[in-house]
Amino acid sequence: MSTPDRIRVAAVLGAGTMGHGIAQVCAAAGVETRLFDVKQELVDAGLAKITKNLDKGVARGKVTEEAKATTLGNLSGTADFTAAVTGADIVVEAVPERLDLKQRLFADAAAHVAADAILATNTSSLSIAKIAAGVPGPERVIGAHFFNPVHIMKLLEIVVGPATSEATLARVQAFGARLGKDCITVRDAPGFATSRLGLVIGLEAIRMVEQGVASAEDIDKAMCLGYGFPMGPLRLTDLVGLDVRLHIAEYLSEHLEVGDHFKPPKLLREMVAAGKLGKKSGEGFYRW
Repeated sequence: MSTPDRIRVAAVLGAGTMGHGIAQVCAAAGVETRLFDVKQELVDAGLAKITKNLDKGVARGKVTEEAKATTLGNLSGTADFTAAVTGADIVVEAVPERLDLKQRLFADAAAHVAADAILATNTSSLSIAKIAAGVPGPERVIGAHFFNPVHIMKLLEIVVGPATSEATLARVQAFGARLGKDCITVRDAPGFATSRLGLVIGLEAIRMVEQGVASAEDIDKAMCLGYGFPMGPLRLTDLVGLDVRLHIAEYLSEHLEVGDHFKPPKLLREMVAAGKLGKKSGEGFYRW
């Protein structure tokens, strides 16, 4: 059994934008880390992004060559699910925001890990209770919502479901601190704290573009220079993905009784339909 401050092996499911970043910070903290995705080329792409991040860190004097070597030495990748999760002390899923997918992954992982292994979801809005439904030992299911880019952003939003145990919470809080994160703890409510607040601002910024109030660049500049935002809400939307924002908006609009705050703007739907998803497609509110 792992002690609260000593998780030895981590499995990260999903090698995309969030998954490879989570794997990087786990490996940098001295944890044996296995990065999984359904195809080896996706795993390789995730590992390459980690190496690129570390190279940038070295070039900027933020990461030593020794730290880079240690991080990469703690890291492996595989397209074999069983090999990835077997014996892991914590399994972190960072797959697309589909409830059925997350439920299935955790149910499958539970068959290969110890009864006290933590099952942590990086979901930004889905119900922890629903993700835990049908998983043996729902007391070990918890939200661990990281922020992009994971190796730079300090926040970790820990989301406690109705069945999550105090022991699981304590272990994840200790683990988050070990990863160098500042943790907040919230209860399992739609959108948690960060997605709920951030999305309101992002959707309103999109409505302002839709109504011709100002350009995307000027709206972002207003929030950065006037309110101290490190990044404007529309540039952030491009980085998160317009399709992801639309999905979360639809989910919160359905599950929160707060008027039309989360009703997706027509412009957002049109841009997603046109394939303008942000940075990953090369165009959103900005050209990338």
